[in-house]
Amino acid sequence: MTAPKDFLRLGLAQIDFTVGDIAGNVARILAVRAQAAAQDAELVVTSELSITGYPPEDLVLKPAFVAAAADGLQQLVAASRDGGPGLLVGLPWRQGGALHNAVALIDRGTVTLRFKVDLPNYGVFDEKRVFQAGPPPLPAPFRGLSLALPICEDIWTPAVTTALAQAHPDFFLVPNGSPYEVDKDDVRLALARQRVRETGVPLVYLNQVGGQDELVFDGASFALDAEGAVVAELPAFREDFAILEWQRSGTGWVAVEAPMAERPDTLEEIYAAMVLGLRDYVAKNRFPGVVLGLSGGIDSALSAAVAVDALGPERVWCVMMPSRYTSADSLEDAAACAALLGVRLDSIGIEPAVTAFGDMLAAAFEGRAPDLAEENIQSRARGLTLMALSNKFGPMVLTTGNKSEVSVGYATLYGDMCGGYSVLKDLYKTT
Repeated sequence: MTAPKDFLRLGLAQIDFTVGDIAGNVARILAVRAQAAAQDAELVVTSELSITGYPPEDLVLKPAFVAAAADGLQQLVAASRDGGPGLLVGLPWRQGGALHNAVALIDRGTVTLRFKVDLPNYGVFDEKRVFQAGPPPLPAPFRGLSLALPICEDIWTPAVTTALAQAHPDFFLVPNGSPYEVDKDDVRLALARQRVRETGVPLVYLNQVGGQDELVFDGASFALDAEGAVVAELPAFREDFAILEWQRSGTGWVAVEAPMAERPDTLEEIYAAMVLGLRDYVAKNRFPGVVLGLSGGIDSALSAAVAVDALGPERVWCVMMPSRYTSADSLEDAAACAALLGVRLDSIGIEPAVTAFGDMLAAAFEGRAPDLAEENIQSRARGLTLMALSNKFGPMVLTTGNKSEVSVGYATLYGDMCGGYSVLKDLYKTT
């Protein structure tokens, strides 16, 4: 009988994958595998659907896309024949006519597939629409160890992990695509601890990091020992690669080499989420930068600061658009803000446009006192101006309204709501 393996050296790859960029994602996985090999890792763990990026949404309904993901998997399988680190990667996989959210354990030219059982269908998730649930999973063998591979939602209720625990696996390795919410890291940790306490199995939680449209994934991957104690934690809101080494002792598995990042406070993590979300939206959609109206107020100043931290001052273009109602204080504050941030600042007066609209509408408005209609023309002239600059020079228009304003209707449709991305869209004014 072969003696049980008494160590496992894991490479934790918290990577910012791009949805749809299968070739780029596979290249990232191969690069981190080479990094892991240089550090003597035996297995590299990546996040949910890492080959395609997460969430791929309707892309998985395209047969060519699923086939391309399978081709990407075969590239990784071929690379693994060198005897170096194994890989745990995710991809959509069609089997028996059903499309599954799958995880593939690759080692030395072989691949073992397991399928997600508990498909989320709430909030931002609609996996039941595009995937079918897998059968009750079994652990997968890896170099003398037994690895249970629940995927993301599979650990949010006890059914899957309890079934897996009956086969006495050495570890739960859990690939995730869990978006950021305020205090969600505490929720994840509590749920993972509950699964560990129910099963007595150590757990490694590897989460995606990066922005994808309206979602931000915070990473903050972690590991728990069999008692539920946090033994490793990766940083939030940035890519990272780290080694986590487990050794078997007389009482169970012990983490002997592990990263331990500091957790940010709530305001720090909110700001980091805004920076990462904007950076990836601009980069993944290939905009050269952003342009925004700088009014001298708090919202546009904060939006500009986030943009500078996300993109650098050279890719942020601020524009003052004064009218007859603009105060000198507003102009001075906007100029001071731009100087502190080191960004380009131009001034384009909107008075000619407002006057032209007034003249154009004079006959139609005859006999009616000036009111909100005239007031909103100013905001819409500013939106039109920014969109013209965007169309001519290429930067995306950044909108600057916050959630409090939008929720009560204190915003102008086609005016200050005009643009491609709103940095403060999920922030109340109090925040």
